[in-house]
Order: sequence, then C-alpha cells, then structure tokens
Amino acid sequence: MNDYGSFPTQPLPIRRRGRGTVDPAELKGVGGGAGIARAGRQMAVAGVVSRATGFVRTIVLAAVLGTAAVGDAYNGANNMPNMLYELLLGSVLASAVIPLLARARRNGRRRSREFTQRVLVAAVLVLAAVTVLTVVGAPVIVRLFVVDTEQRRLATVLAYLLLPQIFFYGVSVLVGAVLNVRDSFAAAAWAPVVNNVIVLLTCGIFVLLPGPVTLTPASMTTAQILAIGIGTTVGIVGQTAWVVIALRRNGFAWSWRVRPLPYTWRPVRSGLPILGWLLIYAAISQVGVAVTMRIAFDHGGVSIYTYAELLFQVPYGILAASVLTVLMPRISRAAALGDHRAVIADLARGARYLSTVLLPVTMAMCLLGPGFAALVFTGRVDAEAARLIGTAVACSAFGLAPFALVMLQMRVFYAYNDTRTPTLINVVMVVTKVSILVLAATVLPDHAVIVMIGVASSFAYLLGALTGHILLRRRYGPLGFTAVATTVHRVMWATAFAGAACLAATTLTRSVIGPPTVEQLAVLATGAAAGCVVFLLAARAIGIPEIRVARALLTRP
Repeated sequence: MNDYGSFPTQPLPIRRRGRGTVDPAELKGVGGGAGIARAGRQMAVAGVVSRATGFVRTIVLAAVLGTAAVGDAYNGANNMPNMLYELLLGSVLASAVIPLLARARRNGRRRSREFTQRVLVAAVLVLAAVTVLTVVGAPVIVRLFVVDTEQRRLATVLAYLLLPQIFFYGVSVLVGAVLNVRDSFAAAAWAPVVNNVIVLLTCGIFVLLPGPVTLTPASMTTAQILAIGIGTTVGIVGQTAWVVIALRRNGFAWSWRVRPLPYTWRPVRSGLPILGWLLIYAAISQVGVAVTMRIAFDHGGVSIYTYAELLFQVPYGILAASVLTVLMPRISRAAALGDHRAVIADLARGARYLSTVLLPVTMAMCLLGPGFAALVFTGRVDAEAARLIGTAVACSAFGLAPFALVMLQMRVFYAYNDTRTPTLINVVMVVTKVSILVLAATVLPDHAVIVMIGVASSFAYLLGALTGHILLRRRYGPLGFTAVATTVHRVMWATAFAGAACLAATTLTRSVIGPPTVEQLAVLATGAAAGCVVFLLAARAIGIPEIRVARALLTRP
C-alpha cells in the first residue's frame, strides 16, 4: 500500500503476450485496471438499477403528461435545474472540488476534515443564495423559452416548484465528491434510485387526483400542478438525504459548529483561482441551454428531446460514469503528488475502457434505438412522437463515446486545478451546437429540427474531444494513445461484425413474425442477442484484452 491507498503509484499496463492475452497481474488486482474494474462493477450495478428505475419513471411521466403542451411545460421547467446539474454541478463542480479535497488529505486527517467542513459550509451558503435568486427570477427565465401564454403560465408555476432542486442537487454533488475522495463510490450511485421511486409514487398520486380527461395547460387543476411539482422536488430531497446519511455512516460527521466567517473564507480563497473560469463555464453552458430550450419550445419538441436525451444518457450512466467516478480521485491524487506518468496512464486506461464498452453500444443504439423507442413509447405517447424519439436516439448515438472521452479529458485538467482549458473546450462545444441548431431551425421542418437537437450535441462532443486531445498532447506530450488506437481499431472490427449480425437477425425476424408488437419485441431480442454473441466471439478472435479483464472480474466469486 502506498500514497494511493490500495492503488499503485505506477499503474501496470496491460501486457499483450499474444493475441488477446492479458497480464495476470491485472486480473489479480495488482494493476490499476482491476481496481478500477472492481469499483466500477459496484457502481455499474447501482447504475443499472438507477437507470432502469429512471427509465420506468420516464415512461410513466410520458404516459401521464404526454408530449404536448403540458409535457413540454413540465419537462421544460424540470430541465432547468436538471441541465444546471448535468452541465455545471454534475461534472464541473465535482471534478473541480475533488482535487481540492484530495490535496487537503495530504495535510493529515484532522486538517483534511476541517477543510472539508469549511468547504461544505461555504458551498451550502452559496447554493442557498443562488437557488433563492433563481427561484425569484423564475418568470423571467421561463419567458426566455416559452411564447404561448397558457403554457408559459403553467411552466412558471412549475418552475417555482422545481427550481429549488438546484440547492439539493448541489449538496448531493458535493457530498458525493467527499465520499469519492474517501474511496466510497457505491453509496452515492444508489441515490438516484430513491429519487426515481419517489417520482413514481408521485405519478400514482397524480393519476388518482380528480381532473380533466384531456390535459392542457388551462385545464390542469391546482392539486395536479402541486402534486407533480412538489413530488418531483421531494424526489431530489430524498436523493440528497440518502447521500448525507451515507456520508455520516462513512464516518464523517457534518458539523455546523464551524463558524461561517472568517473560517469558510479559507477554502473559498483557495478556490478563487478556479472559481472565475467555473463561472464563465457555467455562463457559456447556460447560453447553450437557453438556445436549445428556445428552439425545442418553438418547434414543439421539448418532451421528445428530453426523452431522447434520457435514452442517450442510459449507457453513459451505466457504463461510463462508473469508470469516470472511480478514476477522478486516482487522477487527483497522482496530480497532487506530481506523478504525471500515473495521470497519463489512467487517462489512456480510461479511454481504452470507455471505447471498448461504448462503441458497440453506439452500434446497438443506431440499429435498435428506433425499434426500442417504438415498442416502449407507442401507446403512451402518439406514434409520431415515439418515432421521433427513436430517430433522435439513433442519429445522435455517434456522440456517445466522444461525450465520455471529453468528460475524462476535463477531469485531467481539473486534477491540476486548471479550469481555464475546460472552459475553452466548452466554448468550442457550445459554439458548434448553437451554430448547427440555428442553421437547422432556419432551413429544416419542425420534426427534423427536433432530431437535430441531439445530433448537434453529438457533433459538439466530437469536436470537443478532438480539441481536448490536442490541448492535452501539447501540454503533456505523448498520451499513450497508441494502445488506445489499437484497442479502438479492434473494437471497431468486432462492432462491425456484431452490427452485421444484428442487422441480419432483425431483417430475418421481420420477415417471419407478423403481429406488430410481437414483431418489435422479437426484433429487439434477436438483434441484441445476435449482436452480443458475435461481438464477444469477434473480440475473442481479434484479441481485445479489456473485454477479458471485465469478464474475468464479473465471473469471479
């Protein structure tokens, strides 16, 4: 055991002693790869349950609220705190705070605990102020997005009820960062399940309430508005309570005995060099959010875009987020010790693992996404909306791997307390997305513009990943991406074989089975099964060590 706790300072590379052969050290946990995979496996289990319950929640909300004016008003209002979380708090705040906490741990347990207490107190005060200002400005924010008078009225009331989530999202992210620095990952990963269950119960209450048969912004009752708005926010409160309890069980007692001033100024002062660029990052992100939401509202596609984006995020949340969450404390500790080789090694390792799991998923989303959306959403929303959701997922799937890669790259910059470079990368991504959306809104019909919202995001992720790679290489020299390129090349060949098998299986199934619902289910089942089997066989034949590492760990008792 060394400065990393259970991880070696110099992670051992995968040594290929033949086609597809893996160094036994990595399977035994001596190398960093097995440690990442084990911790990632625990998070992946939580991620599967979280995304599964979240998907059920999405389906139920779509069935209850629809994809018309009421659904758009709810999703638009709910997307305001959600997008702030995803774009700012979910990745930027946690990634920027973890290096500060990791460096504080080098000063001893007592000082680290004291510093963490002060960070939490300062953050709670700032979050409370930001949340109050945002809630007060709810009418102005909604007016930027919504033109229709009745829909704007409903969206404004819902915004008052939903925007307080910002505070609880922020506390949840900060407490999760403290847990990650303390090498506790699984507890925070289970928190969204609490939120999903509460929202599902809220939908049940909403259905039982008396109200109109056809929901419109003008016909919704006050009880229905309060139920769906308050219930959704209570879900985030429950999620936050879960991680706070987990932190206490981890041995960290959150004490408010720390005087807010002047003691909280010290962590604020240590974070001031990075705070300015974080605020610029947030402002740039909100420009992108504002343009996206306005175009989505103008073309009647807020709910369709929201549900397609949720489907896009499912594989990222299950397969990629777990790897990134485990890697961030490792990278931060290595950066704090000045061990640049370890940082680069983890960057390359993360890129290999992400490519291995996300490239085949991208192919699956392209081929099976429309059928899956039609099977799940048809009958709960109108057929045209279900078709658009599936089309948006399939067309934007190519951005999945670049999205994960750019998130990994930003974590490397944040590990060195560099918030300027991620902000510049974000400028590139937002400008790319906004440019594509404005052009699409000018020349394309409504249904095509809705699909292009996701496509524009994926192009932005792709350009962001290329920009991040160039900037990392200029700063740190060779990044060890020769091995990454080799892995990607092999995975692409295996994915191509799997895609051909999936396409053949789905085509054959459609020609044999008649009833539409049975056909859709059979097509998805046979296509997924054929693709998985062929991919694993091709991976074995071609030699993709990362697959063998994951399989060995998953099958170990």
